[in-house]
Amino acid sequence: MSVLLLRLAGPLQSWGSSSRFARRGTEVAPTKSGVIGLLAAAKGIRRTEPLTELFGLTFGVRLDQPGQILRDFQTARPLDGRGSAPLTYRYYLSDAAFLAAVAGEEKLLHGLAEALNRPQFPLYLGRRSCPPVGPVSLGVHAGTIDSALTQWPWIAAEWHRRRCAPTVRLEIIRDALPHEPVTDTVPDEPVSFDPAHRQHSWRSVLRRHVDVTNDIAERAGVDEHDPLSLLGG
Repeated sequence: MSVLLLRLAGPLQSWGSSSRFARRGTEVAPTKSGVIGLLAAAKGIRRTEPLTELFGLTFGVRLDQPGQILRDFQTARPLDGRGSAPLTYRYYLSDAAFLAAVAGEEKLLHGLAEALNRPQFPLYLGRRSCPPVGPVSLGVHAGTIDSALTQWPWIAAEWHRRRCAPTVRLEIIRDALPHEPVTDTVPDEPVSFDPAHRQHSWRSVLRRHVDVTNDIAERAGVDEHDPLSLLGG
């Protein structure tokens, strides 16, 4: 089996699974529908076109740098300037970084990796206002989603790692296999992105954790500088 790894990092991300106009929420991790949408944009698949070639992909994500919830308060007004201005709340994840893994047929994954490096449409992390920072594709690798999300080096920013303990526990959320116990179900399995008939189905997921070593923890420890040493003695 082969796995395509993705680095999803940026100043802002927003991964909604059940949003309405007045309140656009975000999940704490990238959704499968959002990542499939990103891959479809890279391939140049329009919203009204079928997602047939992407239906067989399985998905998982590791929360390397969870970030913080940010709320943006907005107003909107009709083009003619009449009527009341509805109030909307839009939620984002700020300063977050995730390692995502997509498994499927090797030829398809290599094509997706190439498309991410030269996307047909702009890439964004859940919403158009959230572009990624740096390359998204980390390449295609042999193995399973579990092995990739367990073994790949921690991708959190250095400033974040300096604040963490020598060993950090990261959450993994991935598609549950048929024989595995289901820990949650989420409505983010994409069926159609057509604006006239947007459709998602439920997905069974498994949540687990992995411990990673923080290789800069010692350098990020207590500052040994003693300001009183300037006084001599």
